[in-house]
Amino acid sequence: MLTTPSGKPRARAIGIPLEGEPGPLNAITDVAGVEVGYRTLIRGSGPRVVGEGPVRTGVTAILPRGRASANQGVFAAMFSLNGNGELTGSHWAAEVGRCDGPVTITNTNSCGLARDATIKWLVKRFGSSGLWSLPVAGETFDGWLSDIDGFHVGEADVFAALDGAAGGAIEEGSVGGGTGMICYGFKGGSGTASRLVDFAGASWTVGAFIQANFGRREQLVIAGVPVGRMLKDWSPDRRDGPETGSVIAILATDAPLLPHQLGRLARRVSLGIARAGAISGHGSGDIFLAFSTANAPALEAGPKALAQASFIPDAALDPFFAATIQAIDEAVLNALVANDTMTGADDHVIHALPHDEVRRLLGV
Repeated sequence: MLTTPSGKPRARAIGIPLEGEPGPLNAITDVAGVEVGYRTLIRGSGPRVVGEGPVRTGVTAILPRGRASANQGVFAAMFSLNGNGELTGSHWAAEVGRCDGPVTITNTNSCGLARDATIKWLVKRFGSSGLWSLPVAGETFDGWLSDIDGFHVGEADVFAALDGAAGGAIEEGSVGGGTGMICYGFKGGSGTASRLVDFAGASWTVGAFIQANFGRREQLVIAGVPVGRMLKDWSPDRRDGPETGSVIAILATDAPLLPHQLGRLARRVSLGIARAGAISGHGSGDIFLAFSTANAPALEAGPKALAQASFIPDAALDPFFAATIQAIDEAVLNALVANDTMTGADDHVIHALPHDEVRRLLGV
């Protein structure tokens, strides 16, 4: 729980105090059946040459029911806090309260390709259904560090992320779609966390996954301490102008929740993002999807039969709201902590969050 599979420290390892009880992996994969895969593309250095690099990008795949059941749907809902971004399939999720197939996250200019490649992967794996397919694909902008107009993510990369998806502990930081991302003026990227909630004699899991590419340095707050303002002049981000980042958040749970309840959880992602100081700027695409792996038989019921679904009463959702906020907040911090300084296109440098300085400022 304290380190990633490659040994990078996570937020708890450097002493950041955090609320709530995490699952055994403190990851979205604590939700049984959820699998995550990455394809990371890092190559080249020096000046940006469109089509040739340097490349600091990739794609992330999240399979709500794993590869074996990747074509099966889940109850789902989405929420857009600020819409300067893309999440394909979201209109259908809003219409019928479900999404089908894997979720992919990549860079802005590869979002459509990731969506199309996901459909091809599903057809190759499960055969053609003769029906439409509207998988979810999200994006954030990595053009400061990567040759984004070079379209370096290909179908083979999406297939690799999908085929490599697995349960268990997952890597964080500059991996997959998060490879070239920047968060609060420090190196951002992929982060995850989870929380456990007890209800009706059972323990339920809320898992979060973030592609963090948002915020200005002076906004960063950690455990209530304005760390960003205190580190404003520490190897500062040299970019000028307004915020141009985004954040895609995927929330998973095994709790039996109906689509409108998942929409309520998706809105609470906003509060988790805000804990670290983000304001969801005009140029930021802050879009969130929540899904539940429960009630599978109800989702597979035929058009001529009654479907039955269990659900937690709305009045009992407060602990799930808290779990969402806590898991999202920690996922963002894990994306920042489990990272390294990166030099990208045109020799742009984005520094990793300095662990020792953070410890000093927090007094831990």
